[in-house]
Amino acid sequence: MTNDERLKIALLAGGDSSEREIALQSAAQIEAALDRTKYDVTLIDLHHRDWHYTSPDGRQWQVDKNDFSITVDGERRQFDYALIVIHGTPGENGMLQGYLEMMDIPFSSCSMTSSVITFDKISTKRAVAGCGINLAREIFVRRGERVDAEAIVAELGLPLFVKPNASGSSFGVTKVKSAAEIAPAVEAALAESDDVLIEEFVAGREMGCGVMIAGGREYLFPVTEIRPKKEFFDFEAKYSAGASEEITPAEIDEDIRAELNRMTLAAYRACRCSGIVRIDFIVTPDGRPYMIEINTIPGMSSGSIVPKQVRAAGMTLGEVYDIIIENTRRK
Repeated sequence: MTNDERLKIALLAGGDSSEREIALQSAAQIEAALDRTKYDVTLIDLHHRDWHYTSPDGRQWQVDKNDFSITVDGERRQFDYALIVIHGTPGENGMLQGYLEMMDIPFSSCSMTSSVITFDKISTKRAVAGCGINLAREIFVRRGERVDAEAIVAELGLPLFVKPNASGSSFGVTKVKSAAEIAPAVEAALAESDDVLIEEFVAGREMGCGVMIAGGREYLFPVTEIRPKKEFFDFEAKYSAGASEEITPAEIDEDIRAELNRMTLAAYRACRCSGIVRIDFIVTPDGRPYMIEINTIPGMSSGSIVPKQVRAAGMTLGEVYDIIIENTRRK
C-alpha cells in the first residue's frame, strides 16, 4: 500500500473533562500501536474550542470545523476516518459523534445516540432494564431538588454511593457511611454533573469486562478483577501505580464468568454499542453480578485494564483497532 492509499485517520485526543490527561496517554499508546503502512495518522488535541494538530517543529495548526480538515504550510489535509480517544466530554457523551455524523465522517466509537445513553448513568440503567441484568437500587436527584438524607437512608440503607449521573473515572463519587455525609457528597457530585445518582451499596468483588462485536463476531476479553487498596476504585486507584491490584484473567468460577459474559453482551446490545467497550460489575459473595456502568471509550494507557485484557487474549492493540476500523469505516 502506498502512502497515498493509506486511510487518513484523525486521532482525536484530550477533551474537556477531568480525564483529559488520561485520554492523552491513551491516545499516545494507540498512536504507537497503529500500523503506519495502512494508516496515515494525525493526532488532533481537542480542548474546548481549540482543536489543533502540533507539527514536529512545535507549531500548532487549527482544525477547520466547517469541513473537518487542517491546512499545514498551505497543504490541506482531509480525513477519511476519526478514531476517538476522549474519555468524558465531548468524546464519550455523544457531542463529538453528532458532529462527525453531520460531517459524514465514520468513527471508531458508539453512535451519538448510544453515547448519550451510556454516558448518562440513569439512562443506561433504564436501557438495560429487562435484559436480565442485576442493578443496584437508586434514588435520582436533579440539581435544585431537596435532598432528604434520612429518607434516603431509610430506603437504601448505609453505606451507599453518591455519584455524578454523567461523569467518568469516578470523579465526584463518594462512599457515604452516615446520613450527615449525604449532602456534602451530593454537592461534590454536582460539581461534575447536573444530576446525581444515589445508589445502595452492593458488597463484593469488582470486575471489568472488555467486549466488542465486530464483523459478525463477539470478542469477550478475559475478565479483570480489580482490587483497589482504597475503599473503592476511584480515580487514584484507577490511574496511580500500585493503588490497585488487577488480576487478568480473574480468579472466578466458570459459572460466574459465563454470567458476566452473558450480561456484558446483553448490555452492549441493549445500548447499541460499537467498538471496544468496558462494562464494570460487582460480584456479590453469593456469585451474583451487578452492573455498575458502561465505559464506551475505556482507558487505553499503559496502565489501563483493556490493553491488559487484549494482551491476555493473545491479541495486540493494533490488531483490535484494525478490526474496529474495518468494522466502522463503512457504516
